Amino acid sequence: MQSVLNALRVLEEVAARQPIGVAELARVMELPKSSVQRALQTLHTAGWLGPADGTPTRWQVGTKALQIGRRATGELGLRDAAVPVMEELRRQTGETIHLAVPEGGRVILVERLETSQPVRIVLPLGQDLPAHASANGKAVLAASPAEVLERHLADGLARYTDATITEPRLLLDELAEVRRRGYATNGGEWRSDVSAVAAAVIGRSGVPVASLSVNVPASRATDDSRAAHGALVSAAAKRLGVVLGARG
Repeated sequence: MQSVLNALRVLEEVAARQPIGVAELARVMELPKSSVQRALQTLHTAGWLGPADGTPTRWQVGTKALQIGRRATGELGLRDAAVPVMEELRRQTGETIHLAVPEGGRVILVERLETSQPVRIVLPLGQDLPAHASANGKAVLAASPAEVLERHLADGLARYTDATITEPRLLLDELAEVRRRGYATNGGEWRSDVSAVAAAVIGRSGVPVASLSVNVPASRATDDSRAAHGALVSAAAKRLGVVLGARG
């Protein structure tokens, strides 16, 4: 029974901290490295975890965990509807496209179509993004009911980089601008090397059920590219909302 509990704890810690190595997991969980390694291998064999970027020393959530989570929350149907829209958006922009869903005070990356360009932004599926410091998160917040935004502000605005918005009034002003132009931006507010634009996907109930984003290295982002990508991602999110409404 203890080995099963250890394996479940390892799965939870990897999901929260991915990608993560054995030594760090052992330290966080206060377990011997040998116990953590056995749990990792068991979860890997079962398809729940896998090596990050093909590196056996660092681990991330595997496809089985993502599939189970999608079935439990209905995201599998969302993904099926989203992928054709994402493929078209990738063709238009030539950049990496993300699909994320709101969960609590954050958004979770559930699908990714990568750019063919050699310099790219790679985030693992299952990565959680801060709502106030990511393009996906700000797009969702801007389209959410007032009580959702109030709860987020009450929890405080953590700082991730020098560019992170941590003042509530400044965030409210930013979200008003997101609503005006139809898409959110992120210029190194969560990670200094990441730039993105995103738009919320509105469900039949009138609240955001997901967000789509175009993600580029900060070194490749310009004011012109952000504006062009913003218009495209806004249109794509509206198309996906129509598809989801029709399916519903």
